[in-house]
Amino acid sequence: MKLILLGAPGAGKGTQAEILCDALHIPTVSTGNMLREAVREKTDAGLRAKAFMDAGELVPDAAVIAILKDRIQSEDCRNGFILDGFPRNVAQAQALDDLGVAIDAVVDLEVADDVIAQRLSGRRVCQDCGSSYHLVHKKPAKEGICDRCGGKLVQRKDDAPETVLDRLNVYHKQTEPLKAYYAEKGILKVVEAKADTSVEEVGRMALKALEAQA
Repeated sequence: MKLILLGAPGAGKGTQAEILCDALHIPTVSTGNMLREAVREKTDAGLRAKAFMDAGELVPDAAVIAILKDRIQSEDCRNGFILDGFPRNVAQAQALDDLGVAIDAVVDLEVADDVIAQRLSGRRVCQDCGSSYHLVHKKPAKEGICDRCGGKLVQRKDDAPETVLDRLNVYHKQTEPLKAYYAEKGILKVVEAKADTSVEEVGRMALKALEAQA
């Protein structure tokens, strides 16, 4: 199954990607991790992306798509994958279509902005593998250490309260139109999570939505 996870920053995409990955036995393809891996391996596309990253600029769509194309052709993606962080806008979605990638379903995690703002202040991310945790809702077994790889957990700069509102505004303007794009294709599955909805319950709702899709 080839999936896309949509949702505002802090909606829980990383956490739900891990749940779906374990349940469906397909890998999560995170844009950030994918870019870092390409840079580490010094691929042609990775080196092009590094030039923009070093300059503090956004990596152009063409470079991201080139790296994505290589990644989803890997052996571990043969039976499907979960895209987390791509596409971010309709132009990227159209580029994905142009690659001939047939997406089976798009899971949209709907969470209110005020709930997201509260969540982000407690979020921590593994600096090595990118796994997501929360100081209240999803604590690691050992404080400050990733359960999956043993890496150090850190707070991302863009999770700081002063930047959250800007990030949400950008999401609503640039990424939210993807919901209509994929709804028109008949593959959008909306999962609504309230402030008191547990991580596990959201995962169950997402899997149930995907079962209906299948």
